[in-house]
Amino acid sequence: MATVSPHHFVATSGETAPVWAHTEPYSNRPKFPQLSQNTSADVCIIGSGISGVQSAYELIKRGRSVVMLEARDAISGETDRTSGHLASALDDHYLEIEKKHGEEGAKLAADSHKWASKHVGEVARELGIDCEYRQLPAYLISQYDRQTQSSEHDAEVKRLIMGEVEQANRFGLSAEFKTGFAVKGWDGKPDQRDASIFHEQATFHPTKYLTGVLKWLKEQPSFTCYTHSRVMDVQEKGIEVMGIGKKTVTVSTDTGHTVECSDAIMATCVPLQKLSIVAELEYMRTYCIAVKVPQGYVEDYLLYDTAEAYKYVRLTRCDEQNDYLVVGGCDHKVGQEETLGRFQELEDWIRERFTKAGSVDYAWSGQVFEPVDYMGFIGLNPGTKHTYIITGDSGNGLTHGVIAGRLITDQIEGVKNYWGKLYSPSRKASLLKSAGTAMAHDVQIQAQYKRFLQSDIKDIEDLAPGSGGVLNSTTKVPVAVYKDDEGGVHKFSALCPHMKGVICWNGVEKSWDCPVHGSRFSKDGVCVMGPAKGHLNPADESGEKLQSEAVK
Repeated sequence: MATVSPHHFVATSGETAPVWAHTEPYSNRPKFPQLSQNTSADVCIIGSGISGVQSAYELIKRGRSVVMLEARDAISGETDRTSGHLASALDDHYLEIEKKHGEEGAKLAADSHKWASKHVGEVARELGIDCEYRQLPAYLISQYDRQTQSSEHDAEVKRLIMGEVEQANRFGLSAEFKTGFAVKGWDGKPDQRDASIFHEQATFHPTKYLTGVLKWLKEQPSFTCYTHSRVMDVQEKGIEVMGIGKKTVTVSTDTGHTVECSDAIMATCVPLQKLSIVAELEYMRTYCIAVKVPQGYVEDYLLYDTAEAYKYVRLTRCDEQNDYLVVGGCDHKVGQEETLGRFQELEDWIRERFTKAGSVDYAWSGQVFEPVDYMGFIGLNPGTKHTYIITGDSGNGLTHGVIAGRLITDQIEGVKNYWGKLYSPSRKASLLKSAGTAMAHDVQIQAQYKRFLQSDIKDIEDLAPGSGGVLNSTTKVPVAVYKDDEGGVHKFSALCPHMKGVICWNGVEKSWDCPVHGSRFSKDGVCVMGPAKGHLNPADESGEKLQSEAVK
């Protein structure tokens, strides 16, 4: 199983390596300098994932100057750790989306995601990027066996699978239901035949695409990117009332340098704020493996089942004889469940169904941000006039990011975009309909502060090399202890800088994860995922040295 060097958290947000590194190594990504002096631009974009890069592309095409800031290496966030689906057949299902957003809202969702999946192909062709983009059918199948769980299978097919076809066609997508449909290559025992087929879905190699667009941006005189430039604050200054006056935005980094701009875009997965939008999201870990299969054994398609923690499948290139079958799922809340064992569950699932599955060469996890009403938050940050946010991917972060590039560019340019009301961060109606879910989520989040009374380990000697745990005497501040592979001990504060939640050790990614609002930190205490803006405070000289080396 592929791994990467010990100090690779500057390149990606986990200890494991995603399959995309197989044909697009980290070394191929564009390199940029650190911000070393104050500068200015029309727009400052914070974050270099698909939301940030796509926003920069759209803005540059319309003649705006752009400065992009990234805390670590370019493309080091969650885009690198997705499964590469570009779907308008949304995994929250249009039956549920219509309940929250009405018929008009569901149609806008279908329209925007359909546009986004096609737009990636258009940009790739325009810029000559070979990113494996192709349009494919997507199959939605029941989670239940047709023979041994026939009543559950039939009920789910009638209620959800056939229902989704009807809804999708109503909202402008092309879909059909086929009784007895069997997936090519599925030669194992479970019988989950019957499928909804959604046409004109798409897939691609996400980091090849972003690398290509970034290389094009790097050649544009009105674009500049600075990496290893962590943003700590975004402030609007000046007076602007009813079109009179003008506010400007100051973006400040951890080195004290600033970017002055007319507008700022926080393309950071989670906004740099305490609560507001942050409290409207659920934070989930999701898992993927890449299994080698003979070329031609499995058709090129997207596959999803209907389980709550659903499984999904797609293909990507491996070598001249084989493809990789990318299998994902096993979602759970960040920092609230055991991370180990998820890859084995995925492997068992795929081998039971595809008997020619070979070696598992890559296994990795990523993070998903679930809004309580299913739609992303894209637009002006509430209470601001020139600061935009992009968050709440709801498992469709790639198309949400492409939508965001178009939508926010339109809003900055003053161009009417009908998608705006669906994705508005200030929307009220759909969130009110989700009040029960939001309340339950808030209660569950508050319960995570129980970790102030818990200790993962009784003694540092309990830790195996290469692992971590929180040592909490309940009378002192809890300490996060990491024991490296050589047995060296490094200590950090166990309190997340965002809202002081007590972090948890993630044994899969060798990271510290906050169960309150999903912030994540490398084993060295370096912040790799917000809403936290800063690192974990070192609690001893060894921790300070380890973190200093990692940041360097």
